[in-house]
Amino acid sequence: MPSRFFRRAIDWSAYRARLDLAPPPGIEPPDPQYNIAPGAFAPILRIAPDGEYAPRGAIQIALAYWGLIPVWWNKPLSEKTFSTFNARAETITESNTFSGAFRQGRCLVPASGFYAWSGPRGQSTLFAIGPADRTWFCFAGLWSRWMYEGSEIDTFAIITCQPSLALAGIAESMPVILSPADYAAWLDPFAQRPESLLKPSPPDALRVWPAHPSVGNVRNQGADMPGE
Repeated sequence: MPSRFFRRAIDWSAYRARLDLAPPPGIEPPDPQYNIAPGAFAPILRIAPDGEYAPRGAIQIALAYWGLIPVWWNKPLSEKTFSTFNARAETITESNTFSGAFRQGRCLVPASGFYAWSGPRGQSTLFAIGPADRTWFCFAGLWSRWMYEGSEIDTFAIITCQPSLALAGIAESMPVILSPADYAAWLDPFAQRPESLLKPSPPDALRVWPAHPSVGNVRNQGADMPGE
């Protein structure tokens, strides 16, 4: 279950080379983040809802909280005790927490890689996993807008699946990494069977290398380059 990921610098032209993004006017691309943990804010790509800088139906970038809060949650966030930063592909269509966002709130989560710990607690080795042939990609994600006592916050989850053979012995699951050719289909609210896109990456599409152990310290969030 991935609980950390990282994103190197991505400029607007790189985003637009892969999908028809409408960048926010006069705003620089998001800064890189090298240790993104649940509870952090990170950019997502989505079909713009009403009231955003981009016209309704355009693809926009937005900052969201990692840990999806379902629309039906009507208590303070401090009382939420269940984990929602990852959504399992195998159960997503039946999940009370995620099925609504799966139908109406699919998003892309830009990333350059993710981390996995292997070995017994206290003696584990930290690995970074990234694409073999590109500097960034997108996880399949879900987003939801939570409203409580007059406030609203956009939240997201990353969808996980069975691990690729490249992660054998390292991880029991992995984020779904979408092919750029599937970005538009994943975002399309009228797409037929989007769940068919939720599958492990081919082994030769990934590379694995040791990462700096300080990534495991949430207080270092955003400060550590993954070792290569």
